[in-house]
Amino acid sequence: MSAPTLERPALTVRGHWIDDWRPEDPEFWANGGAAIARRNLAYSIFAEHIGFSVWTMWSVLVLFLGPEYGIDPAGKFLLTAVPALVGSVLRIPYTFAVARFGGRNWTIISAALLLVPAVLAAFLIEPGVSYGTLLALAAVAGVGGGNFASSMANINYFYPDRLKGWALGINAGGGNLGVAAVQLVGLVVLFVFGAGHPGIVAGVYIPLIVVAAVGAALSMDNLTQARAARRGMRDAAREPHTWIMSLLYIGTFGSFIGFGFAFGQVLQVQFRDVFSTPAEAAYLTFLGPLLGSLVRPVGGALADRLGGARVTAWTFAALAAGAGIVLLASRQHSLSLYLAGFVTLFVVSGIGNGSTYKMIPRIFALKHPEHEQEARRLSGAVIGIAGAIGAFGGVLVNLAFRQSFLEYGSADAAYLAFIAFYAVGLLVTWAVYLRRPAGTVP
Repeated sequence: MSAPTLERPALTVRGHWIDDWRPEDPEFWANGGAAIARRNLAYSIFAEHIGFSVWTMWSVLVLFLGPEYGIDPAGKFLLTAVPALVGSVLRIPYTFAVARFGGRNWTIISAALLLVPAVLAAFLIEPGVSYGTLLALAAVAGVGGGNFASSMANINYFYPDRLKGWALGINAGGGNLGVAAVQLVGLVVLFVFGAGHPGIVAGVYIPLIVVAAVGAALSMDNLTQARAARRGMRDAAREPHTWIMSLLYIGTFGSFIGFGFAFGQVLQVQFRDVFSTPAEAAYLTFLGPLLGSLVRPVGGALADRLGGARVTAWTFAALAAGAGIVLLASRQHSLSLYLAGFVTLFVVSGIGNGSTYKMIPRIFALKHPEHEQEARRLSGAVIGIAGAIGAFGGVLVNLAFRQSFLEYGSADAAYLAFIAFYAVGLLVTWAVYLRRPAGTVP
């Protein structure tokens, strides 16, 4: 007679704290561990999804800022760069917070904090509001960007190494879908209420934020062993791989989130003769983030099977090709080719997001084969640092677009810069990871 499956491992739970967590133990995993991990993953995904929506809300809200607000395209690109910047900075303390407060506890807190930008945006955005106020509202929305780092660091502890690519990919992909979701919400609001009601977009998320916080409180767990990561940031900062992976993540996630923030604006400015209203552009802007989010778990699964470094290298080659397509389309003023190129960028960056995150725990598992807890401690910290720096790539993307339009009146210079960066990413991946002896390639 087989042993019954336990909802929680016996004799290891104090309230919502689990003291004994051994995901690499097959018996432990089969008799309750997997069920607990899946439950925490599900609620983590939902909370992270709402966080992403609030973080990237300004990619939608700028489409509502018509002539009556008196903001030029450069000013709108700055409004989308600010939450990207704040979110990237917050990712490091958010990762540390998992070790300080516990994954469940911090998910409750971080979800509840989303009420601040949602409520403010719901009531304060209207014609006559100062640009400084809008910048402040956009900055507050940056709290949603931190949720990703804490969520990924937390889920990293729950899963065994053989399933990390899948689990982190599912977690990140579900969160990334928040980018497409908020754009769909914006599209519905534009269609039903018109461009004069941006506050409704933020208002939709207020009850969802409450559901996320309550769900985490009732159904998630803290892992005691995660507290061992308190000094992980300091130790991870001394690891060369931390900064190498951060550079690679700028190219993958930085591209995804940066294009997610900027795509609607670029489309409107580049093809102003085609799109006469924000609603017309909004019909197309959600497609890229949607596909990029859906394929992120595919990137993790491919990395589990083929190796993260190999998939990441191919990702950078494909990103360079996608940017080349967009550059060609821009010079030919071809909307169909332009959309095809941007969809390619979103899809490929989504795959690269999964593969780069799979590389991190694998690198430290190979480096510390006899010390599982040390590998987990370092990889959790590196995930936070790389996530923060990678998110800063979203700022660079928006600033590149802003400067390109200011200097040349088009985005062509920005696309050339992106191609050059992707070439560097490919070279670094090959030189540092793919040239390793067989069996040591992450």
